[in-house]
Amino acid sequence: MHIGISIARQTLDLSDDAGQLVRRYAVSTATRGPGEMRDSLCTPRGRHLVRAKIGAGQPMNTVFVGRRPNGEVYSPELAARFPRRDWILTRILWLSGCEPGRNRLGCVDTMRRYIYIHGSPDSAPMGRPGSIGCIRMHNADIVELFDLVPPYTLVDISAD
Repeated sequence: MHIGISIARQTLDLSDDAGQLVRRYAVSTATRGPGEMRDSLCTPRGRHLVRAKIGAGQPMNTVFVGRRPNGEVYSPELAARFPRRDWILTRILWLSGCEPGRNRLGCVDTMRRYIYIHGSPDSAPMGRPGSIGCIRMHNADIVELFDLVPPYTLVDISAD
């Protein structure tokens, strides 16, 4: 399996080992566009891999804080109580850069920037930028993707 993410098209393509498209999902990448620097709030480009899969078996809309379920389940009422929270829901695919100096090590390290592919409220718009660096997906989509990809799946993120 291979994941290709287009920042310009706001899509995530999952392909099999033969390069055939298996699924295409609408996503939401960073509002600030592409970029690799720590604290930039941008989506990093280049070759990555899924370093960790977090949340297997958790209920839909489980809220994660620090990559751990915090006991909350997302709802509109919870969202109204915490209007400024950046919601990380349901499942997390934690990315690690593969290119030293571009997206690995030092001030450009994707994993140390805590860049994930993760679930978001189903009311969050997809198909347009809106995150603070991560790749957001609707919950049903991240559950499907999570179940289809093994750890260390390659992920290529491009600006095109």
